[in-house]
Amino acid sequence: MPTRIKLHGDAFVLAEDPFTAVADDQDIPKGDVIISLTRFQAEGDRLLSEGRAVGVRIDPAEEVEALAYDLPRLSVVAIAFPKYRDGRGYSSARVLRQRLGFKGEIRAVGEVLREQAGFMARCGVDAFEPADGSTPDQWAHAVERHRHVYQRAADARRPAFVEREEG
Repeated sequence: MPTRIKLHGDAFVLAEDPFTAVADDQDIPKGDVIISLTRFQAEGDRLLSEGRAVGVRIDPAEEVEALAYDLPRLSVVAIAFPKYRDGRGYSSARVLRQRLGFKGEIRAVGEVLREQAGFMARCGVDAFEPADGSTPDQWAHAVERHRHVYQRAADARRPAFVEREEG
């Protein structure tokens, strides 16, 4: 099984991945799976009724709100970042955490680079499949690179203006 970097408490760790990512044209294997939104809408109830842990992959053009009803039954939402410069996944992660209250794993997949670590973590992403071969230590360093932040986000870090007021 492939590995991923996972936020565990305040530390980033290398964790085995119990899920198999399944393309729409592949047969669904036994065990826990991550499938597309389209496939979930067609086969999700059946897979969940089999007692599997199920995850859904959200592509940039898809709206995470389509999962609102099913979120309590999902283990993972894998947000696709197909290109470094495509930032729609950040919005999807933030909507999942803050507006929809999703408590499960939000995983960044695709072209996930260390330079994006801080932004992804601030939006609520807590698992990563880095495309650049990053280690958990490198990922942690990238997330904590900037001491101050300037706006509120899903990570609950205090913005600089709050620190100044408390001063």
